[in-house]
Amino acid sequence: MKGKYFLLGLGLGITSTYLVKKRVEQSKISSDKALAIVKKAFKERGPIDGSWIYTIPEIYSNDHLTYEVYKAGISRSVDNQLEQYEAYIDIYTGVIVHVEQLH
Repeated sequence: MKGKYFLLGLGLGITSTYLVKKRVEQSKISSDKALAIVKKAFKERGPIDGSWIYTIPEIYSNDHLTYEVYKAGISRSVDNQLEQYEAYIDIYTGVIVHVEQLH
């Protein structure tokens, strides 16, 4: 009898772990969606010339907070001058957590 309960518990544990893992993985936004969010934010201030995104998430820390982010880039021309920006997008919420202009 004890062997049955052990195997039942083991089976339920493995199944639960698999389902939770699938659920967590599904809650991440895609890199394409993250790039669309950044492009939309920048287009509100004018046209953009180009964009890119790293598809592999990385860790970004800011003010004692740590995020798992996609890193994206935007370029545009303002007064005939090229401006380039890097943006960090939280992979779970889609919030842009940091933007910096490159020199």
